[in-house]
This record gives sequence, C-alpha cells and structure tokens, in this order.
Amino acid sequence: MIDPDVARLVRGVLWPGFLGRTAPDWLLRELDGGLAGVVYFGQNLSSDPAEVAALSAELRDHRPEILIGVDEEGGNVSRLEAQTGSTLPGHAQLGALDDVETTRAVGAALAERLHAAGANVALAPVADVNTNPANPVIGVRSFGPTAELVSRHVSAMVDGLQTGGVAACVKHYPGHGDTASDSHLDLPRIDLDLAELEAEHLPPFDAAIAAGVASVMTAHIVVPAFGDAPATLNPIPLRRLRESGFDGVIISDALDMAAIRSTTGSGRGAVLALEAGVDLLCIGNPSNLGPKQGATTDEDDYLEVFEAVCAAVADGELDRAIVERAAARVAWLARSVSPSPVPELVEGRFSDAIRRVVRVRGEVAIDASAITLVDLRDRPTFAVASAHDPFAESLAERFDVTRLTAGPSLRTPDPDAEAPASDELTLLLETIPADDGIVLLADRLGDDTPQRLAVDRVALVRPDAVVVSVGLPISEDAVLPLPVIDTLAASRASADRVTELLTAASTAAPMRHQYDQHHRNGS
Repeated sequence: MIDPDVARLVRGVLWPGFLGRTAPDWLLRELDGGLAGVVYFGQNLSSDPAEVAALSAELRDHRPEILIGVDEEGGNVSRLEAQTGSTLPGHAQLGALDDVETTRAVGAALAERLHAAGANVALAPVADVNTNPANPVIGVRSFGPTAELVSRHVSAMVDGLQTGGVAACVKHYPGHGDTASDSHLDLPRIDLDLAELEAEHLPPFDAAIAAGVASVMTAHIVVPAFGDAPATLNPIPLRRLRESGFDGVIISDALDMAAIRSTTGSGRGAVLALEAGVDLLCIGNPSNLGPKQGATTDEDDYLEVFEAVCAAVADGELDRAIVERAAARVAWLARSVSPSPVPELVEGRFSDAIRRVVRVRGEVAIDASAITLVDLRDRPTFAVASAHDPFAESLAERFDVTRLTAGPSLRTPDPDAEAPASDELTLLLETIPADDGIVLLADRLGDDTPQRLAVDRVALVRPDAVVVSVGLPISEDAVLPLPVIDTLAASRASADRVTELLTAASTAAPMRHQYDQHHRNGS
C-alpha cells in the first residue's frame, strides 16, 4: 500500500503521455491526485483546433495548475501540425536566414498556437550545436554548426515564446549535436574533453539561461568528461547547470527512449534522474514501440515510473526532501505560466523567410503536368515521428502526383542479391511513364551515402529528374549530376516553396489533382 502523501508528492514530478485523442480514466484520476500534467504527441492531437482546446480544458478541470507540454519546434518536428506538416520555418532555415527578429517571431507564433491548443510548455528551442553532419537525430533541428549562431537564435526564440506566455524548454543539455547515434534507439557517447564541450556545446544553454528560460531538458548521452552515466542520470552536468545560474525546472528527456529503458529501465532511471537533480520526469510517448515492442500500455508506462519512485521514497533510498524540492519547482512553473498578449505578426513574414533560404543548385526544368515523387529517405526518427509527406500533398495542388517509396534494397547495392540493386532501381524507374517528371526526395546526400548513390544511378536513366533535399546541404564544392533544391526542412512550408519553384519551371500547363493514394510499388 502506497502512502497517500508520498503518492501525491510523487505525482507532482511526473509528466506522462497517453494514447488516443481523449483523456483515459487513469489519467484523469491521477490529475485529481496531483499529477503535474501531460505531454501531447502527434497521436493525441486532432487537426481540429477546437477539439484539442476541449481536451486541454477537460484536463484543466481536473488539475487547474497543470503543465501541458507539446514537442513543437517548427520545421521537421510538429505535433500541432502533425497531420499536414509545419507551416513555420524550422531551426536550420532560421539559422541560414540568420535574422533573429524572424526567429523571435516564430517563437511568438509557436506561443500563439500552443495557447490556442490550451498548452503552456513548448519543448523548444533546440540548443544543440550540430557539429556532426552525420548526426541521425538532430541535423536540421539545430540552428547550425557554431555555438555563436545557435546561441543568438536560442535566445531569440526563448524570448518570443516566453513573451507570449509559454514556458520554453531548451534541449538537450549538455548538447546532443556531436552524436553519431539516436538516443531513441541507443545510448550515444560524445568523446569530447570538457574544454571542447564548454567552448562548442554549452554556450547556447548559457545564452538561454541569460534570456530567462523557464526549463531545460536533459540529454540521454554519455559524456566521459562527466563520467560514465548518461547526463539525465548524472549529477555532475546537472550541478554544472545549476552553478551556471539556472534556477528553473530541469526536465528529463523521455524515459521510454532506449537509452534509458534498455539500460537502467524507466523506473530505475526515474529514481536516478531525481537523485541527479532532475525535477520533472517526462515518461514519453506510449505510441512508440520501443524496446518493449508495443507490449505495454500508457498506464503501464506511467505506473512503472510512479511505483518505482514511490518505493524508493518509502524505503529511504530516495531522500523525500529531493522530491519535495523538485515538486516545488514544478509547482512554481505551473503557477508562473499564463496566457499573455502575443505580439502582432507581420503577414507573409514566414513565407518570405522560406523563399529566402530555399536554394536551387543547377537548372530546374519540369516539362510535365504529372510528377512521380520517389522518396529515397529512411523512415522518420521517433523525434520527427510523423510519416506524413507534405511534399506529395503540396505538389498535388499543381500536378498529377504519384508517390513511390524506394525501400532499402533500392538504395543500397547488395552484391549477393540475384539482381543487383542498381538493376532493381532501373526497373522501378522504367515503370514510371516517360512523360512524367521525376522528383527525388532525399535527406542524406553526403559522399557515398545510399541516397547519393541512388541519385547517381537515377541520373543515368532519367537525367531530367530533380532532387529535393530536406536535410543538411552538401558542401558548396560538391557536384551532383542532377539539379537540387535545398530546403533545410521537411515541412509544409518548404513543400509549398518547392511546388512554387517547380510550377514556375514547368512548361506544361499544370492542373490541380489529388496524388495517387494507392502509391504505385510502395506507400
């Protein structure tokens, strides 16, 4: 039997997700018992803003001082616009534009949208400095590759969000930008000495603190300079965060990610995180399969953490005073965030920003009213979550579009296969009508990547194809055999600009069509 006082205290430091678009009974009961709040993911949110606002109002009826968080960055990562793709510039686009007033305006727009949804915490901006071009989870979610660039845009977005009455949460402390693996799937390690970390990765977090950021999210990464424990469970980096002047709420990254769940386990990880200095435990998105391969429920995930922390307090392993301090900070945050007037936004500002940063390399010409869109990308990361393709839908407003998904066998030659992958790709291309234009959608075009090799092979068969790159751009001196449109984001705003460019380049008379929902040879 759990002591009711301990149970209420522990609920005050827990931040779960849930399944579906309506609040489950267990969640409402826990809110009645003092649960800190919830985190919305794409699977929770209808495309109807009124439905989302009604959900938030129901939750707030059960817990007036609730923290409702949304993982909403703009660009690639959007939960509020998960069904369509974000209509706001992403971080890499804002970094390329390098106009802090536009970045501040994007923060204000995010605040406005979160308020409309009834939410009050934005899990943004990303303060990671993307120094590793092969980073599989940050990439275009970062403002850029230098601490100075990232710092000024982090400060601007924090200001835009918080001026609009939404608590910002910068992430992922002490910096996820130099990793070569994804903490949703593995436990990344950053082999930098402390001097490099201080110079290249920590300044954006210090800038956010100077801007008055309300919360900071930890990273599930091992930094040997701080010891062998991942930062979320490690008191050394979190002590450094406090010593740098931060007195707000420290939030864990999701405890259902493999970096924690497959090592310590979510329950044990929660106890260690609180001991290390975390205040609010983000339990995660139960719609992600993760290491349990879907053999879990939203309530199971919650109870695993809740019961582990209650037991640790009850048997004295976890000092109750630690949880009391954490709960007090969380309660302060819930009281301090409230709707504020959002600064008036300049009409057309964001579409103009997108036009300025989307770049064309080579001569783009589409002599067709029909386009086959061939997606060369791997599946989206858990951070991006949505498999929705805004490019197909946007192009379908001007062209007759068929979307094909090229599987791994089409991108990576297999010398042991009966038919070489290049022949398989050639056969796929031969199914495309000769009078269709071809657009290749890619996000990793560095030397010798599977996508780059696929582009080279396509160019031999269809030299009239166009590449749309939604990832980090290749170097200025790199030469591709096909024209490339660099967008720096896989968002609806980017897709609309690509459609605009291809429409202008088309010599055919484009018509409005819906794209082929059956997707020839793929989905």
